[in-house]
Amino acid sequence: MVSLLQRKLLLYLDLIRWNRPAGWLLLLWPTLGALWVAAGGFPGWHLLGVFVLGTFLMRSAGCCINDVADRDFDRHVKRTAQRPVTCGAVSSREALTVGAVLALLAFMLVLTTNAVTIGMSFAALAITLAYPYAKRFVAMPQAVLGLAFGMGMPMAFAAVLGEVPRLGWVLMLGNLFWVLAYDTEYAMVDRDDDLKIGMKTSAITLGAWDVPVVMLCYLLFIAFWALALMPYALGAIYLIAIGAAVSQVIWHYTLIRGRSREGCFKAFRLNHWLGLTVFAGIALGYASQ
Repeated sequence: MVSLLQRKLLLYLDLIRWNRPAGWLLLLWPTLGALWVAAGGFPGWHLLGVFVLGTFLMRSAGCCINDVADRDFDRHVKRTAQRPVTCGAVSSREALTVGAVLALLAFMLVLTTNAVTIGMSFAALAITLAYPYAKRFVAMPQAVLGLAFGMGMPMAFAAVLGEVPRLGWVLMLGNLFWVLAYDTEYAMVDRDDDLKIGMKTSAITLGAWDVPVVMLCYLLFIAFWALALMPYALGAIYLIAIGAAVSQVIWHYTLIRGRSREGCFKAFRLNHWLGLTVFAGIALGYASQ
């Protein structure tokens, strides 16, 4: 019995990508950046805990939903063929149950905030549920993912202020460009397989323009955040962080310009360091004021 339970636990951990934290860190850093800006510095342990745990739980729930929705496609893609749902080790019903439990736990955290944040959580859930199916119909489903991954930012402002000022939406828009950049890198890894199975991705839609557009999206992300936060006088530390972020973008160009699977996947996996760099600049900037 213990052995069976252990095997199930390992499968569920694999289902939520427990050993691949880069995915939830991509959601976490911009959300924490927005939380720090909304609070004018450290937001307190309660909100920090809500958004850190909530981000992890919702990303994990999203993986469950995505794997069920894509199970018939994933078996034709080398990189995803052995995912627990795709290979039959976890049933679709099990995966959806795990996802529902994780989403419910995240909602319980949101209930400790305020009415505006709670209301926005339903919109966040709706976009999360819609994303897996956008890949069938939308030429650039990465934009839908960008909306899903960005909802934590206006929710952070709402949790602190009880409303979402224009700055919150500007930062979310900037983050959308970042998601377009790194998820296009991710899509470049699977482009050949996606073409065969009829999946729609930004890498396919952009064709030969993929690398230039990825670079443009990176620069737009950094420009939006740098300019939007300039009036907050975060000081030299923040400017250094922005410079370090630009340096990472240049490094990403060297990884993806050849469009190799290995280079594009490495670039995607390293994106959380770019997000951490920008967040560190914000947090340290406020700490130094």
